[in-house]
Amino acid sequence: MIELKNISVNFDKLKAVDDVSIKINKGDSYGIVGFSGAGKSTLLRTINLLQKPSSGKVIVMGEDLMKLSEKELRARRKKMGMIFQHFNLLSNLSVLENVIYPIRKDKISKGEKIAKAKKLLDLVGLSDKIDSYPRELSGGQKQRCAIARALAPSPQILLCDEATSALDPKTTQQILDLLKKLKEDLDLTIVIITHQMEVVKNLCNRCGVIQDGKIIEEGSTLEIFSNPINDLTKDFVDSTTNQKRVIEEVKKNLGNLGDDEILVKLSYLGSNTTEPIINYIYDKFGVKTNVLAGNIEFISSVPVGYLILTLKGSLEDFALVREYLKEKNTKLEVLGGINEVF
Repeated sequence: MIELKNISVNFDKLKAVDDVSIKINKGDSYGIVGFSGAGKSTLLRTINLLQKPSSGKVIVMGEDLMKLSEKELRARRKKMGMIFQHFNLLSNLSVLENVIYPIRKDKISKGEKIAKAKKLLDLVGLSDKIDSYPRELSGGQKQRCAIARALAPSPQILLCDEATSALDPKTTQQILDLLKKLKEDLDLTIVIITHQMEVVKNLCNRCGVIQDGKIIEEGSTLEIFSNPINDLTKDFVDSTTNQKRVIEEVKKNLGNLGDDEILVKLSYLGSNTTEPIINYIYDKFGVKTNVLAGNIEFISSVPVGYLILTLKGSLEDFALVREYLKEKNTKLEVLGGINEVF
């Protein structure tokens, strides 16, 4: 659906985007996550050429947008709706008029435009606010109105520029749930940029992490969350799982480990989350366990979990447990104790 090939964007001596290549498939919810100044907004705006790249190709639905005239490009942009962090609603227009605005010059009757806008407002849960003005809406309602406005030209792609950053956590979740529903109902491809990994976890099936204008890690959201490689990616994942803080609290309150004890973290996903691995460890190897903390989350409908626990047994038993966990595709990380075993 979208292919960016070797995209670079230079502002004087600053390289905001540095040789980025990504592919986004039809029906994807693709997240681009990074800190402020990483280049994510600039990269997003190259997709509809609101920001023209200094070099590279922008191919959308099989067409190289860089080769189009301004008139042709305006027509293609209608297939790419866009929503923003601060909503960008027109304050002097009602909610209904804001939604009609992008299709005001379309060659359909006024009645058809009104009917389409009302249908979209009903879809986003604002049918009772059609005569209200932006100043009378909450932040979540403003974003719902902005989403309806972006959908008015019947786009196939929805670009979201920090669409939830100005919202409280509860409203953020409501907007993400709405976007998921709209994606399925309207067969949309969504690209969202954010600095909140929670947004990626709850909405996206694929994502890329951007730093200093470069995509430093990319893959399915499940892969990124279950096995982050880059240090920055690990930090982003931890911002939503809080594993580092949990481990620190466990260590602080644990006290000294015995000579026959180790502190470990087990990471597992999919069907492994429902297997009684802890029971097996004791039944098979006589290794005693003490579960200190743990969590299971669902990423792209797949359960992903971790446990912090101590193992108590002999060196030989620990080695057998390690091999057993490998067979079960369960990652084991030693956090304290006799590290030389592993």
